[in-house]
Amino acid sequence: MFKLSSKLLKSRNIFRHLQKRTAGKVEDKDVNIFINGKPVKVPKYFTVLQALRREGVTIPSFCYHERLSIAGNCRMCLVQVEGMFKLQVACGVPVMKDMKINTISPLTLTAQESVLEFLLINHPLDCPICDQGGECDLQDLSMRFGNDRSRFTDVHFMGKRAVEDKNLGPLIRAEMTRCIHCTRCIRFGSQVCGMDVLGTAGRGTDMLVGTYVDKMFLSELSGNIIDLCPVGALTAIPYMFKARPWEVIRTNSIDVTDATGTNIVLNYRFNRLLRVLPREHAEINQEWLSDKGRWAIDSLEMQRLVTPMHRFQGCLCTTEWDTLLRMIGKMIRCTEPDKVMAIAGPHTNVETLVTCKDFLNMLGSEHTYIERGLYHSISNFDLRVGYSLNIKMSEIATADKILLIGTNPRFEAPVLNARIRQAYMFNECDIYVVGPKCDYNYHVNYLGEDVKSISKAVEGMKGAKKPLIFIGVAQLETEHAGIILKLASDLAGTFGKVCCDWNVINFIPREASFAGALEAGWKSGGLEAVQTCPPQVLISLGADEIFYDWTPPKNCIVIYIGFQGDRGAEVAQAILPGSAYTEAGGVFMNMEGRSQFALPALTPPGKARHDWKIVRALAEYSGVCLYYCDQSSLCCRLAEISPNFTNLGPYQEKVFANLLPHLVTSTKETGGPLKVDMKTIRDYYCSDVFSYNSPTMINAQKAANKFAESSYAAM
Repeated sequence: MFKLSSKLLKSRNIFRHLQKRTAGKVEDKDVNIFINGKPVKVPKYFTVLQALRREGVTIPSFCYHERLSIAGNCRMCLVQVEGMFKLQVACGVPVMKDMKINTISPLTLTAQESVLEFLLINHPLDCPICDQGGECDLQDLSMRFGNDRSRFTDVHFMGKRAVEDKNLGPLIRAEMTRCIHCTRCIRFGSQVCGMDVLGTAGRGTDMLVGTYVDKMFLSELSGNIIDLCPVGALTAIPYMFKARPWEVIRTNSIDVTDATGTNIVLNYRFNRLLRVLPREHAEINQEWLSDKGRWAIDSLEMQRLVTPMHRFQGCLCTTEWDTLLRMIGKMIRCTEPDKVMAIAGPHTNVETLVTCKDFLNMLGSEHTYIERGLYHSISNFDLRVGYSLNIKMSEIATADKILLIGTNPRFEAPVLNARIRQAYMFNECDIYVVGPKCDYNYHVNYLGEDVKSISKAVEGMKGAKKPLIFIGVAQLETEHAGIILKLASDLAGTFGKVCCDWNVINFIPREASFAGALEAGWKSGGLEAVQTCPPQVLISLGADEIFYDWTPPKNCIVIYIGFQGDRGAEVAQAILPGSAYTEAGGVFMNMEGRSQFALPALTPPGKARHDWKIVRALAEYSGVCLYYCDQSSLCCRLAEISPNFTNLGPYQEKVFANLLPHLVTSTKETGGPLKVDMKTIRDYYCSDVFSYNSPTMINAQKAANKFAESSYAAM
């Protein structure tokens, strides 16, 4: 009996030891492989191509893209794997233990050369007139991996294959004869844009990439397929035949057409901005850019203010800086400080906001406002959680339940909406909407248009582990603001304990200067302020929208500081020409509360100057001495106002999020319908003053209106 029990104990100890060894193997997430005879360790979920690129091994490819699904149809990334009788596609083969990969064997190099030779059989030799010339992947890979001649001779008798060009709209030029069938555009349209417009028809030499019916590719992210195309099949119509890549100068900047803070690169030549390209930032925009940020730049050449002007007998007359500043300074000195007010526009950088607020504060005025009104909180917006996106933009993709209240992020923040679609596609996220029916690029569950419909989301979002509630900033300036936040806070309280550092309630701003102005101490509700307490001197920092709803009285002197005159310049008594974001640069705070610096690229036209320097000079003529006079001393002042202004780049965690429900304004409002400004793609292209003046955006809007009337619009 004793011998039997000792055997059982030994066998149980052996089993436990085996369990420990097995568990240790399961926990090991890396595998050992050999690349060209060199042992390396890579994650076991990697493909061969990912392993090669992580180790710095150059491997050619056309169809592979790290943010799209794997297609494996260009056959360019062929490698030799020991134990497999033929070459393998590196992008589609997962790594395995002790796999031996050879990328420099004669067989591999010959295969890559043959694939390039096959791709160039029907490719047209129009590199001198192709806009992709100089930055074409096919050119680069042909020089490195290709041959200098072709063995295919049928083209001398039958000619090269020609394909009819497709009409994808007024923004994208499609010359499909150059297409090599990498299908990147198809996968991007389907997976990121949510539009199954592009596809393939036929097989082999008869394969065509295009639309099944005569349909334009109209999306808020459509321009990214130009960057994805490895050849010149898809190029930008607004940039057509303007410059070559080696002729332009590149400068890093920030997109100001929305509040996402998309990283961009400005390409300019001879002090003229020619195009805007996205700059990769994994935590914000990945490598995407909205169409408005890409193509609305021609608005910077329209209706520019280039010289100081003052109004005389109903007409604007040009004058000199010294004369006009002396005139305005005298007006301000003769005005009671409490009657001086400033309104910030949507493209104002932080430097101008801080300088203008210091100027008015030293005069004795606290009347600094933004155009948008916010009536949901009694905290005067000292808390960032009351007006910003309260989680990282990259974390949106991990959400499992999302509620949209009075917002359409597809057009209000296209880059943020790409994260929402990512959660919908890859995390099986359920999305609920309270508001009017809009064009979303994912399936949504409509709960109703009334504010009370927010309470209906309790049942659908029950059991959510990572819920998110997005509230459109336009709803916070209505009479429903208080009850919206109260119902949203009650809904967030039903989820119980969620993940650490996960804030459920988030706001979607729309102006690039919105978060920076509130961080600098500016107050909301500019329209209400000018109506209840009409100023005698009003300084407009590029603010135009407010003058569509309010006409200044005769005794009010409007001083307009901006780069593009609109309604604000029409009613102004004095116009001081400022600089656009491409000319002045500066610090911009995005909807996350992340500060970023945009480098200046161009010289302001005519007699225009940087906005903060104009305010600094105006303060001096008004008898106020600001103790900073250059960029370095101004940067020290920004750090005094908020360290976040000078801590560029990193995301700032939101604190005191639990106080937000206690700061909701008390309201007796019982409910009402919610309104959304941009419901369809037609409302997107010309949605603000900046895009109104863009000929490219106007043409895109006309094409969208025409397409909406066609019989294929609903397909």
